Amino acid sequence: MTSDSPVAAADAVPTPPPARFDTLPLDAKLLRAVADQGYAFMTPIQAKAIPIVLSGRDVMGAAQTGTGKTAAFSIPLLQKMLRHENASASPARHPVRALVLAPTRELADQVAQNVKAYAKHSNLRSAVVFGGIDMKPQTAQLKAGVEILIATPGRLLDHIEAKNAVLNQVEYVVLDEADRMLDIGFLPDLQRILSYLPKQRQTLLFSATFSPEIKKLANSYLQDPVLVEVARPNATASTVEQRFFSVDDDDKRRAVRHLLRERAITQAIVFVNSKLGCARLARSFERDGLRTSALHGDKSQDERLKSLAAFKAGEVDLLVATDVAARGLDIADLPAVFNFDVPFNAEDYVHRIGRTGRAGASGLAFTLVTRGDARLVGDIEKLIKKKIDLEPLELDDDRPRRRPRDDERTAASPEAREPREFREPRESRESPREGRRPEPRQSARDPFFDRPYEPAPGDTPAAWEKSAPATPAPTRLSPNIRPKRKVAALLGGGAKA
Repeated sequence: MTSDSPVAAADAVPTPPPARFDTLPLDAKLLRAVADQGYAFMTPIQAKAIPIVLSGRDVMGAAQTGTGKTAAFSIPLLQKMLRHENASASPARHPVRALVLAPTRELADQVAQNVKAYAKHSNLRSAVVFGGIDMKPQTAQLKAGVEILIATPGRLLDHIEAKNAVLNQVEYVVLDEADRMLDIGFLPDLQRILSYLPKQRQTLLFSATFSPEIKKLANSYLQDPVLVEVARPNATASTVEQRFFSVDDDDKRRAVRHLLRERAITQAIVFVNSKLGCARLARSFERDGLRTSALHGDKSQDERLKSLAAFKAGEVDLLVATDVAARGLDIADLPAVFNFDVPFNAEDYVHRIGRTGRAGASGLAFTLVTRGDARLVGDIEKLIKKKIDLEPLELDDDRPRRRPRDDERTAASPEAREPREFREPRESRESPREGRRPEPRQSARDPFFDRPYEPAPGDTPAAWEKSAPATPAPTRLSPNIRPKRKVAALLGGGAKA
């Protein structure tokens, strides 16, 4: 191969090393906080987005899950708000200047933890508000003054209507997981919230998936935005091994147990499509001896946070969850994700499998496909632009055995289906090899009890039988009850005229 060939020229170009955080124009307080988190080099989305955010432009950031999008918007915003930093105790000196909106409570809580870690060496205050818990502690925190407010749309509107949150000094707005935030379910709440904000503001949208419709809708909220993409739109992480297995509905739970044993997987998230199915599946895995917890929208926020904390601490083997856990949750070193149900929206598939293989680590993503999932699998193929090959899965026959009931006896033992009183004791039955079927054993009966009643000769009727009147005695009415007046039959009565 000649040295001037395109391949040789491409090989000759060295790959630039990842940029370091200390090359950015950041305050020493932020650099110290970033170093405390163990970060020295920026991810591609951070290296591209942070300088643009620092310049004041609106940004639409698209990157694969697990690539550090939270730091890509929170670090530059904290840098820009340091000019308002003060140690005053007055709430008036700490108005809300940055608003971060997230679609789920878990994601809002996680973003708040990251922001708090990055701002810990400064006097900037942050707070998070979401539903499912008491408003009083949140109200007290908002009344004390915060610069960075992380919230879910519904609870934020509650605080706005209660006059707990004043947003007339907001300078920066972030929509995390923007594709879900701009979904039809959140759009009315989002429009109401944006109506309380100043017109002049910097708006940032970050997500792993951006459909053309979402991009068109987002342009109405952004002013001359810069689109930052570090990977093909809607792409899945290259570090995640994706497998699709063809199974029957009744074999799904056995398939999960089989793959856990075969791959020696210690922890995994199992995604389902419904809240009711989530709770039932979690109980089934518990009966199988697996430490399991459920995470879905019908649980209280305290229960959801406890389930998530137990899973992160390694106290739970399987976290059975709906799509409330599909977006933004950062669980370190998660080995695998199971799609027990193929998601209804193809974008959710990208977010689900993004819970594993984060920060460059390897991960496994298994999807269990039934006959009725062909259309949903086709939607995923169109989104990720990859051909999906369905693989058969050979399962071990590890179904729990139980003693069959009488009505479930098989045709292989016809004598077992006979009435219980005609069966012989087990030890007295003849071997089937002798070729003779045993005679049915007749139960012992006493003919005396089968005969009808016959009076004994010479019996005389009892005294009460002799004195019994031929016709029933007329009932005596109470003197307080007026007797019915007889009416002629012609007029509708029963008496004859």
